[in-house]
Amino acid sequence: MLCLKLESTDPFFNLAVDEYLLKSRKEDFLVLSVNTPSVIIGKHQVAHREADTAFVSENKIPVIRRISGGGAVYHDKGNLNFSFILQSMRGYQVDFRKYTLPVIEFLSALGVDAKFEGKNDLKVNGLKISGNAEHVYRQRVLHHGTLLFDSRLDLLKKSLRKDASAYLTRAVSSNPSHVMNLKDMIPGMSMNEFISSMLDFFLSKGKENSRIDLKPGETSAIGSLAESKFRTWEWNYAYGPEYKLNKKFKLEGNEHQCYLFVKDGIIQECRIEGSDLMSEAAKKLIGCRHMVEDIKEVFNSIRKDIFAGWMF
Repeated sequence: MLCLKLESTDPFFNLAVDEYLLKSRKEDFLVLSVNTPSVIIGKHQVAHREADTAFVSENKIPVIRRISGGGAVYHDKGNLNFSFILQSMRGYQVDFRKYTLPVIEFLSALGVDAKFEGKNDLKVNGLKISGNAEHVYRQRVLHHGTLLFDSRLDLLKKSLRKDASAYLTRAVSSNPSHVMNLKDMIPGMSMNEFISSMLDFFLSKGKENSRIDLKPGETSAIGSLAESKFRTWEWNYAYGPEYKLNKKFKLEGNEHQCYLFVKDGIIQECRIEGSDLMSEAAKKLIGCRHMVEDIKEVFNSIRKDIFAGWMF
């Protein structure tokens, strides 16, 4: 297995690395990476339902769709991401227990008693430390997961939406769990030491395991993939299943009710009850992208002081 520690902390680029190595190489890989603050959603999720849109927009935290399924997770520089990209046999490709077992063994070597629980989580004392997801491509499988080491748990909680009941959709939903940082279980270890320890653990598992770096040509191809796919609104917001939003809000002391139907990221139907002003505004939102800045632009053309946060 070829072991790769990415120097990049760009979540767009690092997600593109997984797809590139899965589809363009034949070897087995372990990829370790750390990202700047971002919300990473599953392939079949609705971005606005999973992320707290108002908070992430205000704090410039990107929401990025990955190619694997599963639920939404928060990344920052206190979270270690691991990816196993392997040749696999058809019919035996999806196996969360199999691919998390080596991670459990690594944590055990550090004195941490982690257990596989539920469908795809690793937990310590009932608290989640790792979420995992998989994607199959022909004879290869991508299994990737997170390891919360010293993450900003306050930002994690604020970035992920707590109440998604206003959204009606067939999209995959997340399964919120109580979380903890591994640093609390490994006193005296830094994030860099934790990363090095995991890399050394896997390098020691066999003589065929070796450390590599991306080639210059690969870096360029991955950068192009990040730009053409992972940085685009079409992939991150428009790709997901259609959804309806039914939400109450107050404006100028009056109760309002907002109904939206969004498909391919575009507002197809919109009705706002509660005032003539909002009823007329609703008509102008049809055909608009369901994005904060786009809706603000429409509302500003009507009246500058209308706040659009309740549209998400």
